[in-house]
Amino acid sequence: MGLALAAVLCAVQPLGAQQPAPAPAQAPAPATPPGETVVARVNGEAITLADLAAAARDLPEELRGAPPQMLYPLLLDQLIAGKAVTAAARRAGLDQDEAVRARIRRAEEQELQQAWLSAEIASRITEDALRARYQQQVANRPAEEEVHARHILVPTESEARAALAEIRGGADFAEVAQRRSTGPGTREGGDLGFFKRSDMVPEFAEAAFALQPGQISENPVRSPFGWHVIKVEERRQATPPSFEEAAPQIRQQLLQAEVQAAVERARNAVTVERFNLDGSTPRATDSAEPPAPAAPPASRPAAAPTRR
Repeated sequence: MGLALAAVLCAVQPLGAQQPAPAPAQAPAPATPPGETVVARVNGEAITLADLAAAARDLPEELRGAPPQMLYPLLLDQLIAGKAVTAAARRAGLDQDEAVRARIRRAEEQELQQAWLSAEIASRITEDALRARYQQQVANRPAEEEVHARHILVPTESEARAALAEIRGGADFAEVAQRRSTGPGTREGGDLGFFKRSDMVPEFAEAAFALQPGQISENPVRSPFGWHVIKVEERRQATPPSFEEAAPQIRQQLLQAEVQAAVERARNAVTVERFNLDGSTPRATDSAEPPAPAAPPASRPAAAPTRR
């Protein structure tokens, strides 16, 4: 336990607790490590300050910063109640119930899996590893063109042509979008911000990237979401993000790759026997590995966004 946490734990006492009277002068008792200080007993089973600190770490982030003098008495009440309920379950013999014991075994296996994976990959997710992946995948990527566009999305071609006629007659594009559009960015006048070609469905991307700043699509553009009138505001070459900007996504990618590699190492270290679902031994002609389930067909979102 770090000195800072130890100092906090030493200072914590439950709300309403009175300071003990000074003890008579005598030889000092051996000091109890702060985390081992007993703050309650339930049927003789101790609850320590370390238990309270562990419970605090499991709280939502917005609650963890509460002063221990406020937080720990509430957590102590919860721990006492929890141990009382556990004792009641044991008195009822539920700890011997086979269904309960099976759930306990599954929970134990899950905790062991998480602990092993965390220990296995902790040393691999380093800043050097992140920077190496950034240089390989991001830093040298060529600049990619982006456009900043607005659109008006309506269900029918006739509605799209009516909106286009208004704009050609001098109406403001953003005002018409706020009034007519049913798509994303409507409240912002149809503003979609900057996007890359790959961010949008092909029909929309092809039309938008064919326009120059200030231009409006000559005809309505049909996509799976409806009919669009598109106006391009700006074009630019987007440079790769900085390491700091890309680091969270790279960390997640590296984490997934390392977890998959660790699981594969674990599988290779054990002997696996597969049986049919009825428990019988597979025939020699049966595949050792069941076929992977077919991936569900890709589908576009049912809502109105044009981004992929």
